[in-house]
Amino acid sequence: MYIALVLIMLVFQIWSGGKFFKPSNISNLFNQAAYVAVLAIGMTLILILKHIDLSVGYVAGFTGAICAILMQTYGLPVWATILIVLVLGVLIGLYQGTVIMRVGVPAFVTTLAGMFIFRGLLSLVLEKNGTIAVSQDAFLKLCQGFIPDIPNNTGIHLVTMLIGIVAVVFVIYSMLKSRRNKQKYQFKVVSTPVFVVELVLISSIILGICMVLASDQGIPWSAVIVGVILAVYTYMLNKTKLGRYIYGIGGNDQAAELSGVNVKLVTQFAFCSMSFLAAVSGILYTSRIGSASPQAGNAFEMDAIASSYIGGTAVSGGVGKVTNAIIGTFVIMALTNGMLMKGVNISYQYIVKGVIFIIAVAFDVRTRRK
Repeated sequence: MYIALVLIMLVFQIWSGGKFFKPSNISNLFNQAAYVAVLAIGMTLILILKHIDLSVGYVAGFTGAICAILMQTYGLPVWATILIVLVLGVLIGLYQGTVIMRVGVPAFVTTLAGMFIFRGLLSLVLEKNGTIAVSQDAFLKLCQGFIPDIPNNTGIHLVTMLIGIVAVVFVIYSMLKSRRNKQKYQFKVVSTPVFVVELVLISSIILGICMVLASDQGIPWSAVIVGVILAVYTYMLNKTKLGRYIYGIGGNDQAAELSGVNVKLVTQFAFCSMSFLAAVSGILYTSRIGSASPQAGNAFEMDAIASSYIGGTAVSGGVGKVTNAIIGTFVIMALTNGMLMKGVNISYQYIVKGVIFIIAVAFDVRTRRK
């Protein structure tokens, strides 16, 4: 997928006459991808557990509308609004997780019903005004602003370059450590030349993007928010008991339960986490477009599911990484961004995304079969 992402970007760079890698477009790509990336992180946990959540799109749309109403109609400060909306997201997840795990209604049915419910609630809360514009500058900067820089006369955003260098060092250290651990326990690893190519490719992508952003306004706040969430969930899945339980349940839920894992509680946590991240996604989307709209949330869940599967989450459950889901998100959003830039008809955009999706899943199924 890393190679696919680079190829897609290079194709659109050539096709657009050098416009794709302009700093303004890369910043726009980050802002476009942010709300989908957050959903993809949560969706990866759900798919690892062999469930699905079809409601997240309209949960994001509904919570985004609540944001706008609380700030514009009731005059609540930005911090209080965000806190209330995040709590609301957790409560929505608690409700759906309870129906699935305690009542026994399948996740597909529960979340499909949730899609209808929250689509109706979104239309209901915006019934009077239709669209509510958001004017709070602090809120708009969440998905329109950029991180501050150290005062300098170089014309380069130094903080962005520093973050890029630190990120590359961290990635190299993490990948080397992971490889050594696998070798220590005699797990299969890729050959040294392939590993070196992988290191160089990932490092080049990170540094290249940071150099492009540093030549303009720097890293968008939306990328920082996604990065923090990604770091938290990566640590949780890889370094905690809860993460082991999620993979264990996805691999074999009956064996996990017989081993003493509270399957119902862990699954409820995953659905609470999903709706919490849907609320974050709603906040980012509302911040990006500067308003709450009745169309918000439409097909968000499809992009999130596609991103997770393209990123390598197993169709059979038990396997998946949130970092790869982010790469899947950028594959989807780079395609969308590039085709929009070239004025490709929306019908063809859907066809292309569908073809990429089925190829990625077919590749995953065939590889695992071997």
